[in-house]
Amino acid sequence: MKKPEEELHRQGYKYIAGVDEVGRGPLAGPVVTAAVVLPEDFDVLGVDDSKKLSEKRREELYDKIIEGCVAYGIGMSDHQVIDEINILQATKEAMKKAIAECEIMLKQKLDFALFDAVTIEGLDVPQHAIIKGDAKVLAIAAASIVAKVTRDRMMVEYAREYPWYAFESNKGYGTAAHYEGIREHGTCPIHRMSFLKNMH
Repeated sequence: MKKPEEELHRQGYKYIAGVDEVGRGPLAGPVVTAAVVLPEDFDVLGVDDSKKLSEKRREELYDKIIEGCVAYGIGMSDHQVIDEINILQATKEAMKKAIAECEIMLKQKLDFALFDAVTIEGLDVPQHAIIKGDAKVLAIAAASIVAKVTRDRMMVEYAREYPWYAFESNKGYGTAAHYEGIREHGTCPIHRMSFLKNMH
């Protein structure tokens, strides 16, 4: 999983960020992205596409990635932005924010950005999109874990505020319990109305 980064390091790129998103599919909550720059000797075992890992394992790896990375940034677009500009554009906006945050921590511009399957127009950093990047590139897998843990924690907080939708377990995805909650209590302020058009 380090091959793509090693290849870029050989070409002279030093600060290479993996960028990924979590939360494009849910009916509620933000889309969250992360940009992570790993050191060349990063060797924490078990870093993989966040969807393949248990919650407990993701939490453990999250701490190791945050401690061990050179820099990281988190970006998000909330339900309003998603409803206004659509989920893909909202995801790209959030990715730009994550990269900007990462560069602030790095105190300089990134040399290269590796994305999971998307490219971002107007980004002033050389970039490459890799299909299934979160399973093929270590830095993208690390970013997927950071984004997932960040978003999951937010959704658990939202569950306390809006207890009718089982956000603590479904994280805003359209489960039976979630739909049941909408039927009984209507939508709440963090629902993506553009995702729920067919429910009214």
